[in-house]
Amino acid sequence: MITNEPNASPPAVLIAVKVVPGARSDALAGVLGDRLKIRVSAPPEGGRANRAVCELIARALGLRANAVTVATGMTNPEKVIRAVGVDADRARTLLLGEPGSTAARDS
Repeated sequence: MITNEPNASPPAVLIAVKVVPGARSDALAGVLGDRLKIRVSAPPEGGRANRAVCELIARALGLRANAVTVATGMTNPEKVIRAVGVDADRARTLLLGEPGSTAARDS
């Protein structure tokens, strides 16, 4: 679900996500199978939902918005997100709320 990108410098992770656009609010909604489920209020038109997903993940990881991009699945609800400047262990802690996380989770 969250893996270090091989040979990335600076460090980067790849995050498998399932996006639910048009939701009531933006939120990390837990794990769905082997993906992180993400709800965003933006519609899946004109790339708005993709931008909302990247902004939500960037906030959760404490990164600049431009450090998070859609690597694959631009027009598919199942995507791989690339985040530069964080490793997989830290991303798991912040996104999945593993013990020791100090990140505020969106509800």
